[in-house]
Amino acid sequence: MRFLCDVHIPYQLVKQLNGMGYSSQHVNDLPNRWHSTDDEIAEFADRLNCILISKDIDFKNSFFIRQSPKKLLKINLGNLSNEALIRSIVTLLPFISSLDQRPRFLIELDSTGTTIFS
Repeated sequence: MRFLCDVHIPYQLVKQLNGMGYSSQHVNDLPNRWHSTDDEIAEFADRLNCILISKDIDFKNSFFIRQSPKKLLKINLGNLSNEALIRSIVTLLPFISSLDQRPRFLIELDSTGTTIFS
């Protein structure tokens, strides 16, 4: 699995995922870094078949309206420590892996659990 972490996702998650053998990048590693537009981020994720991890509702809207990004993990957990956020995502990895062969999906993670759209 490949991941692209949006600007408000901690870089520690990238390091954790890479350390676990996944391919992971942060938006700050892209040529335009944090100045990358949502369209550029979604296009990059789609081109490389990455699962975009973001807190940005614009990506959820784009998933439904433009069908891009094709694979999205939308985080709705509010203010949470980086460690707790990373634990929440790492716990979901087996489930995310089971969906990764689908051409598109949206997983929303909030305090009550997960919701899946495909």
